Amino acid sequence: MTPELALKHIWTLAGCDPVALHTVSLSGGVGDADLDLDLDPDPGLPSVYRVGSLASATIAATGLAAAEYWRLRSGRRQHVTVQMRRALAAFRSERYLRVDDGPPPVLRDPVTGFYETGDARWIQLHTNFAHHLQGVLAVLGCENDRAAVAAAIRHWDGATLDRTLADAGLCAALIRTPDEWAALEQAKALAGMPLFEIERIGDAPPEPPRDTNPGSLAAVGSEVGTDRPLAGVRVLDLSRIIAGPVAGRALAHHGADVLMINGPHLPNIAPLVIDNSRGKRSALVDLRDMAGRATLRELAREADVFLQAYRPGALAARGFGPDELARLRPGIVYVSVCAYGDTGPWAQRRGFDSLVQSASGIAWTERAVAGGVEPRHLPCQALDHATGYLAAFAAMVALARRAREGGSWHVKVSLAQTGRWLQSFGLVADGQQVPDVSLDEVRDCVASVPSEFGRVLAVQPAEELEETPAFYALPPTRVGAHEARWL
Repeated sequence: MTPELALKHIWTLAGCDPVALHTVSLSGGVGDADLDLDLDPDPGLPSVYRVGSLASATIAATGLAAAEYWRLRSGRRQHVTVQMRRALAAFRSERYLRVDDGPPPVLRDPVTGFYETGDARWIQLHTNFAHHLQGVLAVLGCENDRAAVAAAIRHWDGATLDRTLADAGLCAALIRTPDEWAALEQAKALAGMPLFEIERIGDAPPEPPRDTNPGSLAAVGSEVGTDRPLAGVRVLDLSRIIAGPVAGRALAHHGADVLMINGPHLPNIAPLVIDNSRGKRSALVDLRDMAGRATLRELAREADVFLQAYRPGALAARGFGPDELARLRPGIVYVSVCAYGDTGPWAQRRGFDSLVQSASGIAWTERAVAGGVEPRHLPCQALDHATGYLAAFAAMVALARRAREGGSWHVKVSLAQTGRWLQSFGLVADGQQVPDVSLDEVRDCVASVPSEFGRVLAVQPAEELEETPAFYALPPTRVGAHEARWL
């Protein structure tokens, strides 16, 4: 699968104008001039999977959707360019993040990682949230120490521990082969689903792109006679960690007014807050009480996009499911991001990118090719980032449909569906021999900005639009720094 074919698949699946594909240029792997000519440059990073094609295609689709939405306002097409090396830098944005010329806060808890079970299987624990860590330790009956956890897990059958932790609402995944994953009912449920869905869920009159108030956030940095693609679009971002926040960040760097909504009791991971809050404002709203739900309803009445990454059904239980939002705000674009899809026996299972890699055979395949003992993940959070860009892309496609034909829309994406698509690309011979890429090698892909966290060095948008360049109008912001209101 080449980046061009992958982009065509995304664009065609969404029913977009095929003529627009002629306005996109995709090029090059990371340092492709320096690669051994016997190696396929597609991965761009040490992996047997075609992560370069995945990164280039999903980011190009996002940029092209932004350009097409801008065409609705301006009547003009513009060219979109994506270099694979820049796309892969964006897919590793949290890895290249720096604060005051030093490393950002710690990303992962020491207990997170792979462990061998008593039946010679491997399992991955994900304990980056304190309550998940404490829950795992309680199940294992051991101290908060990696050696103690390893010793405890050696007394467990792998499949039993995987099921026990999942039933307890904790985050883990047994390392499975691709065939073992394909035999599960969850994989069978996903096999009949497309990469993403854009479904009309209600009637509403057409809403063409709004004129922009020159003093608004969306117009910051705009030049006379130009505008940003998503100027005037209001996005509520109810997501944390990577996939959902990347979607909101992509909408922000094309000009949307993105307001992050966090619960005061919900945990976050500091470096991901810094990386993924760029271009956004951030407010606290407690959906556990009536006042908080009333606040969110008022915000939703004036929103264009409602982006959420809760487990399927969780927000509906609070009165904020897609059908409720379509009644509250006809014309809403409701975006759902989840781990394992919204159907099948694992729909309610908690998951993260690395866990989906472990469960679905990606980590097993990387290890098998490397010839090592421990499982091995992709060299970036590729499922998170790709799913985030797909969510932003599909949201913009839905906004364009709303502009032309009206309606309320529901976009659905999941990490597992994205992972399944990546696995369909095929493997790259000797892909793990591609050298890793340091921050110094992507200095042209990053920029620094002063913020309340210090001076933050971070990866810039990878898609280049010739008339409406993508950029962040706001620096990173702490959780809850702003009022829960629209500008």
